[in-house]
Amino acid sequence: MPEYYEIRHTVGFEETNLVGNVYYVNYLRWQGRCRELFLRDKAPGVLEEVREDLKLFTLKVDCEFFAEITAFDELSVRMRLDEMTQTQIQFSFDYVKLNDGPEVLVARGKQRVACMRGPNTDTIPSRVPEELRLALVPYTETPELARAGLG
Repeated sequence: MPEYYEIRHTVGFEETNLVGNVYYVNYLRWQGRCRELFLRDKAPGVLEEVREDLKLFTLKVDCEFFAEITAFDELSVRMRLDEMTQTQIQFSFDYVKLNDGPEVLVARGKQRVACMRGPNTDTIPSRVPEELRLALVPYTETPELARAGLG
């Protein structure tokens, strides 16, 4: 199994619905948060590019649920690289409940992102920044393929 980038989260009441389980949209929020913190921690130069003209457009998001979680559950959101092309990245996310006892996989998600540049009225696809490509290599099942795509 490849390495993963992980964030830890304690579920709060504001993230639950009237029944008491976590409202589904929060899983998508946590994907975005994990991706953002990955950039901060592993590819900070890409954040500078985002401040200039790089845009990271989310093309597709999904999440499959296996078990419920509730307020004060301890959660690990684990991100891996699923696929990388010249201009797009697909991440996978495992949501793992960490409370006392064995870890429990409660959900699994995916997110596809396209790199774009240019003004908002005229954006065009752009290569995945080199710093980001290099930062993602350890998080793929086939690092040698990720490295091969760096050229």
